Amino acid sequence: MLTSLQNPLVKQIRKLHQAKDRQEQQLCLLEGTHLLTEAIAVDYPIITVCCTPQWQKKYPELWQQASERCQRLELVSADVIKAIATTVQPDGVVATAARAATFRTQVPYIGSVLALETIQDPGNLGTMIRTAAAAGVSGLWLSSDSVDLDHPKVLRASAGQWFRLPIAVTTDLKTVVAECQKQGMQVVATLPEANLTYWETDFQKPSLILLGNEGAGLSADLVALADKQVKIPLSPGVESLNVAIAAAVILYEAQRQRHQKNL
Repeated sequence: MLTSLQNPLVKQIRKLHQAKDRQEQQLCLLEGTHLLTEAIAVDYPIITVCCTPQWQKKYPELWQQASERCQRLELVSADVIKAIATTVQPDGVVATAARAATFRTQVPYIGSVLALETIQDPGNLGTMIRTAAAAGVSGLWLSSDSVDLDHPKVLRASAGQWFRLPIAVTTDLKTVVAECQKQGMQVVATLPEANLTYWETDFQKPSLILLGNEGAGLSADLVALADKQVKIPLSPGVESLNVAIAAAVILYEAQRQRHQKNL
């Protein structure tokens, strides 16, 4: 059992707390039983699993499944788990896995697709991934100047849907917009000063829904390319909604319209 915080594996995994080291090692952190369960369920490539003896005894079936899939399995002390986890109270297991960029499917051009520009908060991104999956979104585009898709908090906030929703990172959202339009999708930009409300838009059509940075919103270049601009009406004195909440409101309206069409 590993107990030393100076062990090379422990040092290697601790480095994955930083984005540059995740990029260099081409690995990301999976923290906790739920994320490991979801990764195994979709056969995501797991590299190393570290767990305490208590966790092993509590989850013997998951331990067995992990041992059959990962390249390295280690029993470690509770102190080691605390050292390699980013959470304050880890539940006894931390794994490493291939970075998302090495194991992603293509985002389809059907249904509703979410495109996010310069999102900075990992909790927001993870929540939007979770919400998009729950609302039946076909996939998600993320601009490369956003928070790291492999950020541990993004994975945790996604509640495992990070593994299931088709997600792609792009250096050029404008090209994505053009390709979506070429494929017959309407492009809908969200703006506080738009004339149309989001429920006045026909989301029964295949739609790329654009949401922007938490503070600055969407860039003018992307807004100019959109086919429609929509707003979420707010009560007087309320300046804006959290971007993850705004995404939920619009995505569930799109789901409602699709469901209505199928009745």
